[in-house]
Amino acid sequence: MRPPRRLRFTREGRYFVGITLGVGFAAINTGNNLLYLILGMMLALIILSGVLSEMSLRRVHVRRSPPTRIYAGRPFLMSVSVRNSKDRFPSFSIEVEDLVDGELLDKKCYFLKIPAGRIQETSYRYLFQRRGLYRYDGMRISTKFPFALFRKSRETEVRAELVVFPAVAPVPELRTEDHRRIGEGGDLRKGRGGEFDGLREWRDGDDARDVHWRTSAHAGRLMVREWHVEAARRVSVVLHNAKGPSHPSEPNEQRDAEIEEAVSLAASVVDHLLDLDVDVELMTHTDRVPFGRGPSHRWRILTVLALLDFVDQAPLSALDGVSGARRILITRAGAGDPPAHAYDRVFDVGAQVAA
Repeated sequence: MRPPRRLRFTREGRYFVGITLGVGFAAINTGNNLLYLILGMMLALIILSGVLSEMSLRRVHVRRSPPTRIYAGRPFLMSVSVRNSKDRFPSFSIEVEDLVDGELLDKKCYFLKIPAGRIQETSYRYLFQRRGLYRYDGMRISTKFPFALFRKSRETEVRAELVVFPAVAPVPELRTEDHRRIGEGGDLRKGRGGEFDGLREWRDGDDARDVHWRTSAHAGRLMVREWHVEAARRVSVVLHNAKGPSHPSEPNEQRDAEIEEAVSLAASVVDHLLDLDVDVELMTHTDRVPFGRGPSHRWRILTVLALLDFVDQAPLSALDGVSGARRILITRAGAGDPPAHAYDRVFDVGAQVAA
Protein backbone atom coordinates (compact mmCIF):
# COMPACT_ATOMS: atom_id res chain seq x y z
CA MET A 1 0.00 0.00 0.00
CA ARG A 2 2.98 2.31 -0.21
CA PRO A 3 2.73 5.17 -2.71
CA PRO A 4 4.83 4.73 -5.87
CA ARG A 5 6.63 8.00 -5.15
CA ARG A 6 7.51 9.92 -2.03
CA LEU A 7 7.93 13.69 -2.02
CA ARG A 8 9.70 15.71 0.65
CA PHE A 9 10.37 19.42 0.81
CA THR A 10 13.93 20.61 0.94
CA ARG A 11 14.78 23.70 2.94
CA GLU A 12 14.82 25.79 -0.23
CA GLY A 13 11.54 24.18 -1.31
CA ARG A 14 9.79 25.21 1.90
CA TYR A 15 10.93 28.80 1.41
CA PHE A 16 9.89 28.77 -2.25
CA VAL A 17 6.41 27.34 -1.55
CA GLY A 18 5.94 29.81 1.33
CA ILE A 19 6.81 32.74 -0.92
CA THR A 20 4.50 31.36 -3.63
CA LEU A 21 1.58 31.22 -1.20
CA GLY A 22 2.36 34.77 -0.05
CA VAL A 23 2.40 36.03 -3.64
CA GLY A 24 -0.87 34.23 -4.30
CA PHE A 25 -2.64 35.83 -1.34
CA ALA A 26 -1.28 39.24 -2.33
CA ALA A 27 -2.47 38.77 -5.92
CA ILE A 28 -5.99 37.80 -4.79
CA ASN A 29 -6.24 40.69 -2.34
CA THR A 30 -4.91 43.39 -4.64
CA GLY A 31 -5.92 42.11 -8.08
CA ASN A 32 -2.51 43.20 -9.41
CA ASN A 33 -1.78 41.58 -12.79
CA LEU A 34 1.96 41.66 -12.21
CA LEU A 35 1.55 39.60 -9.04
CA TYR A 36 -0.61 37.13 -11.00
CA LEU A 37 2.14 36.87 -13.61
CA ILE A 38 4.78 36.17 -10.94
CA LEU A 39 2.48 33.62 -9.28
CA GLY A 40 2.00 31.82 -12.59
CA MET A 41 5.75 31.65 -13.18
CA MET A 42 6.38 30.26 -9.69
CA LEU A 43 3.65 27.64 -10.07
CA ALA A 44 5.09 26.72 -13.48
CA LEU A 45 8.50 26.12 -11.84
CA ILE A 46 6.88 23.78 -9.32
CA ILE A 47 5.11 21.82 -12.07
CA LEU A 48 8.27 21.72 -14.19
CA SER A 49 10.23 20.44 -11.19
CA GLY A 50 7.78 17.56 -10.76
CA VAL A 51 7.88 16.60 -14.45
CA LEU A 52 11.68 16.67 -14.78
CA SER A 53 12.26 14.78 -11.52
CA GLU A 54 9.84 12.08 -12.67
CA MET A 55 11.73 11.78 -15.95
CA SER A 56 14.98 11.30 -14.03
CA LEU A 57 13.54 8.53 -11.85
CA ARG A 58 11.76 6.57 -14.55
CA ARG A 59 13.34 3.38 -15.91
CA VAL A 60 16.31 3.60 -13.59
CA HIS A 61 17.42 0.20 -12.23
CA VAL A 62 19.90 -0.38 -9.42
CA ARG A 63 21.97 -3.37 -8.34
CA ARG A 64 24.36 -3.98 -5.46
CA SER A 65 27.41 -6.28 -5.44
CA PRO A 66 28.55 -7.11 -1.91
CA PRO A 67 32.08 -8.37 -1.21
CA THR A 68 32.64 -12.08 -0.76
CA ARG A 69 33.66 -11.92 2.91
CA ILE A 70 32.67 -9.35 5.53
CA TYR A 71 34.09 -9.23 9.06
CA ALA A 72 32.65 -7.37 12.03
CA GLY A 73 34.58 -4.24 12.89
CA ARG A 74 36.34 -4.21 9.51
CA PRO A 75 35.30 -1.68 6.81
CA PHE A 76 34.23 -3.01 3.43
CA LEU A 77 33.16 -1.57 0.08
CA MET A 78 29.66 -2.19 -1.24
CA SER A 79 29.49 -1.77 -5.00
CA VAL A 80 26.34 -0.13 -6.43
CA SER A 81 25.54 0.11 -10.13
CA VAL A 82 22.75 2.13 -11.78
CA ARG A 83 21.41 1.47 -15.27
CA ASN A 84 19.42 4.08 -17.19
CA SER A 85 17.26 2.07 -19.58
CA LYS A 86 15.62 5.10 -21.20
CA ASP A 87 16.21 5.40 -24.94
CA ARG A 88 16.73 9.14 -25.19
CA PHE A 89 16.76 11.08 -21.92
CA PRO A 90 19.54 11.01 -19.33
CA SER A 91 18.98 10.95 -15.58
CA PHE A 92 20.47 13.64 -13.38
CA SER A 93 21.37 13.92 -9.68
CA ILE A 94 20.48 10.37 -8.64
CA GLU A 95 21.07 9.25 -5.05
CA VAL A 96 20.91 5.57 -4.00
CA GLU A 97 20.55 4.35 -0.42
CA ASP A 98 20.36 0.84 1.02
CA LEU A 99 17.56 -0.40 3.27
CA VAL A 100 18.71 -2.86 5.95
CA ASP A 101 16.03 -4.37 8.20
CA GLY A 102 13.69 -1.56 7.17
CA GLU A 103 16.15 1.21 8.10
CA LEU A 104 18.15 3.42 5.77
CA LEU A 105 21.91 3.17 6.04
CA ASP A 106 23.74 6.41 6.69
CA LYS A 107 25.59 6.04 3.38
CA LYS A 108 24.64 7.32 -0.05
CA CYS A 109 25.87 6.81 -3.59
CA TYR A 110 25.56 9.87 -5.80
CA PHE A 111 25.43 9.92 -9.62
CA LEU A 112 25.55 13.33 -11.27
CA LYS A 113 24.51 12.20 -14.74
CA ILE A 114 23.62 8.80 -16.19
CA PRO A 115 23.34 8.94 -19.98
CA ALA A 116 20.54 7.05 -21.73
CA GLY A 117 21.27 3.34 -22.11
CA ARG A 118 24.40 3.51 -19.94
CA ILE A 119 25.48 1.91 -16.67
CA GLN A 120 27.52 3.68 -14.01
CA GLU A 121 29.03 2.13 -10.92
CA THR A 122 30.40 3.40 -7.62
CA SER A 123 30.74 2.10 -4.07
CA TYR A 124 30.30 3.19 -0.49
CA ARG A 125 32.36 2.29 2.55
CA TYR A 126 30.57 0.76 5.53
CA LEU A 127 31.28 -1.16 8.71
CA PHE A 128 29.13 -3.57 10.73
CA GLN A 129 29.98 -3.55 14.42
CA ARG A 130 28.47 -6.96 15.21
CA ARG A 131 28.47 -10.37 13.62
CA GLY A 132 25.29 -12.01 12.36
CA LEU A 133 22.85 -12.12 9.47
CA TYR A 134 21.84 -8.80 7.92
CA ARG A 135 18.88 -8.62 5.55
CA TYR A 136 18.88 -6.00 2.82
CA ASP A 137 15.24 -5.23 2.03
CA GLY A 138 15.67 -2.92 -0.93
CA MET A 139 17.12 0.32 -2.23
CA ARG A 140 15.80 3.87 -2.30
CA ILE A 141 16.38 5.94 -5.44
CA SER A 142 15.89 9.68 -5.05
CA THR A 143 16.61 12.92 -6.86
CA LYS A 144 16.42 16.67 -6.19
CA PHE A 145 16.67 17.52 -9.90
CA PRO A 146 16.22 20.13 -11.30
CA PHE A 147 15.80 22.98 -8.80
CA ALA A 148 16.38 21.18 -5.46
CA LEU A 149 12.93 22.30 -4.26
CA PHE A 150 11.75 18.74 -3.50
CA ARG A 151 13.29 15.31 -3.00
CA LYS A 152 11.34 12.73 -4.97
CA SER A 153 12.11 9.08 -4.24
CA ARG A 154 10.94 5.57 -4.92
CA GLU A 155 11.87 2.22 -3.41
CA THR A 156 12.75 -0.92 -5.29
CA GLU A 157 13.06 -4.45 -3.92
CA VAL A 158 16.63 -5.65 -4.25
CA ARG A 159 16.76 -8.24 -1.51
CA ALA A 160 19.92 -9.89 -0.22
CA GLU A 161 21.27 -11.53 2.91
CA LEU A 162 24.78 -10.88 4.17
CA VAL A 163 26.57 -12.99 6.76
CA VAL A 164 29.00 -10.88 8.77
CA PHE A 165 31.78 -13.00 10.23
CA PRO A 166 33.09 -12.41 13.76
CA ALA A 167 36.01 -10.05 14.16
CA VAL A 168 39.36 -11.78 13.62
CA ALA A 169 42.55 -10.60 15.33
CA PRO A 170 46.00 -12.02 16.06
CA VAL A 171 46.24 -14.41 19.02
CA PRO A 172 49.63 -13.79 20.65
CA GLU A 173 48.91 -16.43 23.33
CA LEU A 174 49.41 -19.17 20.72
CA ARG A 175 53.19 -19.20 20.96
CA THR A 176 55.64 -20.89 18.61
CA GLU A 177 56.22 -23.76 21.01
CA ASP A 178 52.48 -24.41 20.98
CA HIS A 179 52.60 -24.69 17.18
CA ARG A 180 55.29 -27.34 17.41
CA ARG A 181 53.20 -29.44 19.78
CA ILE A 182 50.17 -29.38 17.48
CA GLY A 183 49.60 -32.88 16.14
CA GLU A 184 52.02 -34.76 18.41
CA GLY A 185 51.02 -38.37 18.59
CA GLY A 186 48.96 -38.24 15.38
CA ASP A 187 48.73 -41.06 12.83
CA LEU A 188 49.90 -41.13 9.25
CA ARG A 189 47.34 -39.61 6.93
CA LYS A 190 46.81 -38.18 3.47
CA GLY A 191 47.55 -34.50 3.18
CA ARG A 192 49.63 -31.86 1.40
CA GLY A 193 53.28 -31.18 1.81
CA GLY A 194 54.94 -34.64 1.59
CA GLU A 195 55.62 -37.28 -1.04
CA PHE A 196 53.18 -37.87 -3.92
CA ASP A 197 50.83 -40.75 -3.04
CA GLY A 198 48.26 -40.91 -5.87
CA LEU A 199 45.13 -39.35 -7.34
CA ARG A 200 41.58 -39.27 -6.06
CA GLU A 201 38.32 -37.46 -6.81
CA TRP A 202 37.81 -33.90 -5.59
CA ARG A 203 36.24 -33.43 -2.16
CA ASP A 204 34.94 -30.23 -0.63
CA GLY A 205 37.74 -28.44 1.21
CA ASP A 206 40.59 -29.63 -1.06
CA ASP A 207 43.26 -27.20 -2.15
CA ALA A 208 42.79 -26.00 -5.75
CA ARG A 209 46.57 -26.17 -6.22
CA ASP A 210 46.36 -29.99 -6.00
CA VAL A 211 44.01 -30.37 -8.98
CA HIS A 212 45.52 -32.55 -11.75
CA TRP A 213 43.98 -30.90 -14.78
CA ARG A 214 45.07 -33.38 -17.46
CA THR A 215 43.59 -36.35 -15.62
CA SER A 216 40.49 -34.34 -14.78
CA ALA A 217 39.94 -33.57 -18.47
CA HIS A 218 40.12 -37.25 -19.38
CA ALA A 219 37.96 -38.42 -16.48
CA GLY A 220 35.33 -35.70 -16.86
CA ARG A 221 35.52 -34.82 -13.16
CA LEU A 222 38.00 -33.05 -10.91
CA MET A 223 40.90 -35.21 -9.72
CA VAL A 224 43.40 -34.06 -7.10
CA ARG A 225 46.83 -35.21 -6.00
CA GLU A 226 47.33 -36.78 -2.58
CA TRP A 227 50.47 -36.27 -0.52
CA HIS A 228 51.77 -38.48 2.26
CA VAL A 229 52.28 -36.45 5.44
CA GLU A 230 54.26 -37.78 8.35
CA ALA A 231 51.98 -36.62 11.16
CA ALA A 232 48.37 -35.55 11.50
CA ARG A 233 48.02 -32.08 12.94
CA ARG A 234 44.55 -31.92 14.42
CA VAL A 235 43.09 -29.38 16.82
CA SER A 236 39.59 -29.36 18.24
CA VAL A 237 38.41 -25.83 19.07
CA VAL A 238 35.66 -26.05 21.71
CA LEU A 239 33.45 -23.01 22.29
CA HIS A 240 31.38 -23.20 25.46
CA ASN A 241 28.37 -21.25 24.15
CA ALA A 242 26.46 -21.17 27.43
CA LYS A 243 25.44 -17.92 29.06
CA GLY A 244 25.83 -19.43 32.52
CA PRO A 245 23.93 -18.40 35.62
CA SER A 246 23.05 -14.72 35.73
CA HIS A 247 24.28 -12.60 38.59
CA PRO A 248 22.49 -9.41 39.69
CA SER A 249 25.82 -7.62 39.94
CA GLU A 250 26.74 -8.43 36.33
CA PRO A 251 25.25 -5.99 33.80
CA ASN A 252 23.69 -7.49 30.69
CA GLU A 253 25.90 -5.28 28.52
CA GLN A 254 29.02 -6.77 30.09
CA ARG A 255 27.76 -10.33 29.58
CA ASP A 256 26.85 -9.65 25.95
CA ALA A 257 30.26 -8.08 25.34
CA GLU A 258 32.01 -11.12 26.82
CA ILE A 259 29.89 -13.45 24.67
CA GLU A 260 30.86 -11.58 21.52
CA GLU A 261 34.49 -11.54 22.62
CA ALA A 262 34.40 -15.32 23.09
CA VAL A 263 33.02 -15.83 19.57
CA SER A 264 35.61 -13.45 18.13
CA LEU A 265 38.38 -15.29 19.98
CA ALA A 266 37.17 -18.63 18.63
CA ALA A 267 37.16 -17.24 15.09
CA SER A 268 40.67 -15.83 15.58
CA VAL A 269 42.01 -19.16 16.87
CA VAL A 270 40.44 -21.08 13.98
CA ASP A 271 41.75 -18.58 11.44
CA HIS A 272 45.23 -18.76 12.94
CA LEU A 273 45.34 -22.57 12.98
CA LEU A 274 44.07 -22.92 9.42
CA ASP A 275 46.81 -20.54 8.30
CA LEU A 276 49.24 -23.11 9.77
CA ASP A 277 47.65 -25.84 7.56
CA VAL A 278 46.17 -27.64 10.58
CA ASP A 279 43.08 -29.86 10.56
CA VAL A 280 40.57 -27.95 12.69
CA GLU A 281 37.29 -29.03 14.23
CA LEU A 282 34.74 -26.70 15.83
CA MET A 283 32.56 -27.95 18.67
CA THR A 284 29.75 -26.06 20.41
CA HIS A 285 26.62 -27.09 22.27
CA THR A 286 24.51 -26.39 19.20
CA ASP A 287 26.78 -27.02 16.21
CA ARG A 288 29.70 -29.18 15.20
CA VAL A 289 31.93 -28.81 12.16
CA PRO A 290 34.13 -31.89 11.59
CA PHE A 291 37.86 -31.80 10.92
CA GLY A 292 38.99 -30.16 7.74
CA ARG A 293 41.25 -27.56 6.24
CA GLY A 294 41.39 -25.16 3.34
CA PRO A 295 39.48 -21.99 2.41
CA SER A 296 36.04 -23.62 2.14
CA HIS A 297 36.44 -25.15 5.60
CA ARG A 298 37.44 -21.78 6.99
CA TRP A 299 34.30 -20.11 5.59
CA ARG A 300 32.12 -22.95 6.88
CA ILE A 301 33.38 -22.51 10.44
CA LEU A 302 33.21 -18.71 10.31
CA THR A 303 29.63 -18.90 9.04
CA VAL A 304 28.64 -21.15 11.96
CA LEU A 305 30.28 -18.73 14.39
CA ALA A 306 28.61 -15.74 12.75
CA LEU A 307 25.14 -17.25 13.27
CA LEU A 308 25.85 -18.92 16.62
CA ASP A 309 23.40 -18.42 19.47
CA PHE A 310 24.23 -18.87 23.14
CA VAL A 311 22.07 -21.25 25.19
CA ASP A 312 20.91 -20.42 28.70
CA GLN A 313 22.37 -23.44 30.50
CA ALA A 314 24.53 -26.28 29.22
CA PRO A 315 27.04 -28.54 31.01
CA LEU A 316 30.62 -28.24 29.85
CA SER A 317 31.02 -32.02 30.16
CA ALA A 318 28.63 -32.46 27.23
CA LEU A 319 31.38 -31.36 24.85
CA ASP A 320 33.08 -34.71 24.39
CA GLY A 321 36.54 -34.69 22.90
CA VAL A 322 38.14 -36.58 20.02
CA SER A 323 41.08 -38.86 20.61
CA GLY A 324 44.36 -37.97 18.95
CA ALA A 325 43.65 -34.23 18.75
CA ARG A 326 44.67 -31.31 20.87
CA ARG A 327 41.78 -29.47 22.48
CA ILE A 328 41.45 -25.73 22.96
CA LEU A 329 38.59 -24.49 25.11
CA ILE A 330 37.10 -21.00 24.84
CA THR A 331 34.70 -20.07 27.60
CA ARG A 332 33.67 -17.05 29.63
CA ALA A 333 34.01 -16.38 33.31
CA GLY A 334 31.11 -17.80 35.30
CA ALA A 335 29.91 -20.18 32.58
CA GLY A 336 31.42 -23.26 34.23
CA ASP A 337 34.85 -24.56 35.16
CA PRO A 338 36.52 -26.99 32.72
CA PRO A 339 37.35 -30.52 33.94
CA ALA A 340 40.93 -30.97 35.04
CA HIS A 341 43.36 -32.00 32.28
CA ALA A 342 40.51 -32.17 29.74
CA TYR A 343 41.96 -29.43 27.55
CA ASP A 344 45.44 -28.57 26.36
CA ARG A 345 44.69 -24.87 26.56
CA VAL A 346 41.89 -22.77 28.06
CA PHE A 347 40.95 -19.23 27.06
CA ASP A 348 38.72 -17.72 29.74
CA VAL A 349 37.13 -14.52 28.44
CA GLY A 350 36.76 -12.00 31.24
CA ALA A 351 39.59 -13.56 33.22
CA GLN A 352 43.28 -14.20 32.75
CA VAL A 353 44.26 -16.67 30.05
CA ALA A 354 45.23 -19.97 31.63
CA ALA A 355 47.70 -22.29 30.03
